Amino acid sequence: MMRRWIRIPALLLCAAAVAGLAGCSTQRVVEGQVQSFSTLAAVPAPATYRIDRLPSQQMPSFGPIATLADQALARAGLQRDDAAPRLLVQIGVQADTVPRYDPFAGPYGPAPWGFGGWYGRGWGFHGAWRFNDPTPLYRRAVSVVMRDAATQAVVYETSATHEDVWVSDPAVYGVLFDAALQGFPQPPQGPRQVRLPLPPAPGNAPAAPAAAPAQPGVAVPTPPAR
Repeated sequence: MMRRWIRIPALLLCAAAVAGLAGCSTQRVVEGQVQSFSTLAAVPAPATYRIDRLPSQQMPSFGPIATLADQALARAGLQRDDAAPRLLVQIGVQADTVPRYDPFAGPYGPAPWGFGGWYGRGWGFHGAWRFNDPTPLYRRAVSVVMRDAATQAVVYETSATHEDVWVSDPAVYGVLFDAALQGFPQPPQGPRQVRLPLPPAPGNAPAAPAAAPAQPGVAVPTPPAR
């Protein structure tokens, strides 16, 4: 039997390679499910706060999380002042995994020799022994509660939750704090989605101008890869 070879122009191969490199350099975006409640009509004056860390948050390993919260609160227009705070802030973080189940498996488990299966964001192969169970989702969540330092009344409450098949701790917590504080002090009512870019790892940041501040529920455009 005669075999016929198909030639692919070199230009097409180069274009495919460039597209692949561009895809690898795309900045990740963290999508947070956010819900906020506020009794504030404006940013308090003075806009000072102190983070009150719970007993379980006194260990040194919680330090980076507290630093990320401080940075997000500063971007929201607040200034840390442990001696004379107008607001007392409590923060919380959660980390766990969410199991997933194969929607093609049927009520009694996967077919013994079937192809297919929902494993992460692609397709996989499973047999009777279920070597490849669906990839679990990593769930990361943050919460922020603000109290009036004089009255102890809660004046602001917000939370953000993110689920995906990848995780980047602790940087993802910083993005979630930013998402949770979007719209402060008068956030939109009801649950909403906020999409923000994950900052590049230290030392790998591209030399590009800073992106414009994100609006609630709107993705921040990232500079084109160079």
